[in-house]
Amino acid sequence: MTEQKRLFIKVTRESLPQVKDRYPFLYLERGRLEIDDSSVKWIDCEAHVVRLPVATINTLLLGPGTSVTHEAVKTAAAANCSICWVGEDSLLFYAAGYTPTAHTRNLRKQMLLAADKDDALAVARRMFEYRFTDADLANKTLKEMMGMEGHRVRSLYERKAEEYGVGWKGRRFTPGKFEFGDVTNQVLTASNAALYGILCSAIHSLGYSPHIGFVHSGSPLPFVYDMADLYKEFLCIDLAFYLTREMGVQYKKHFVSEVFRKRVIEADLLERIPKDIDKILENKRVGRHSQ
Repeated sequence: MTEQKRLFIKVTRESLPQVKDRYPFLYLERGRLEIDDSSVKWIDCEAHVVRLPVATINTLLLGPGTSVTHEAVKTAAAANCSICWVGEDSLLFYAAGYTPTAHTRNLRKQMLLAADKDDALAVARRMFEYRFTDADLANKTLKEMMGMEGHRVRSLYERKAEEYGVGWKGRRFTPGKFEFGDVTNQVLTASNAALYGILCSAIHSLGYSPHIGFVHSGSPLPFVYDMADLYKEFLCIDLAFYLTREMGVQYKKHFVSEVFRKRVIEADLLERIPKDIDKILENKRVGRHSQ
């Protein structure tokens, strides 16, 4: 896969963050993270060595083919640099390791907003305003806005089916039975999961919790699902009907992943997520290292 089709470029000395910057995350794959003279170094699969300024990075995203030494984890933790274990290009999220001294200001802000009924509704309303730019939502309840969203999405499915000339019998997904869905539903399920993986990594990296939501509830990752709804129209729904037309009756996993990555890059998603969260929570940017 060429660099132009990847979400994350290969880490080199030239592409490392400058000391004056604070990077929310750095993605690594197919290499080894270890220590040399108390500094963290990355040795890639071609034996290139890059020293990582972990004090300027909020989170390291460790992708496929990555190994890490105990001492490297200790040094990263001492610098308040968290570590997440993810799939290729962070399209899947597996686990996260937190530093005991990580700054909790963003998490505290999120918790306080979610705990106050009026504040939580205001956050939810700002989320819906992303999709209903011309509607007056000032006096709408959460239930009413969720009803509007449900109608919008159903209409969107029908409109995209007509636009791409694809048959559509409705959204159907049975956990553990991916192959039983039609091609459109398979692409929707796969692209949704990939979007959730990216968002989960980004939310952890920014010091927020995926488990504290404002619209969704009763699910494992409500804030991830809240944020995903801002981006699904282009990255998942339009993609599903477009690819159904392109693939016909046969689901092609690698083709779906390739086109999804291309759309994520086109949408500049990795730049948008931190800005959108700040705007929705009316939060001044605070990194894990901020005091």
